[in-house]
Amino acid sequence: MKQIAAAKFKEQCLAILDRVGPEGIIITKHGKPVAKLVPVESGMGEFIGCMKGKIKIKGNIFSTGIKWDAES
Repeated sequence: MKQIAAAKFKEQCLAILDRVGPEGIIITKHGKPVAKLVPVESGMGEFIGCMKGKIKIKGNIFSTGIKWDAES
């Protein structure tokens, strides 16, 4: 995996964003890793809403089903 110093990343940020590969880039400060830049996977959007209409809720999902008295 590629590594790049934070100062170099700062001065070349836009160019680096254009060419980041699927393995990502480690950003370092004083030789120590501080961040990892990875591209966003575009296939994740298809999962949003994919279960709509396939799940049925039974009962009250906002209750534990246990009755309690706050004064006891």
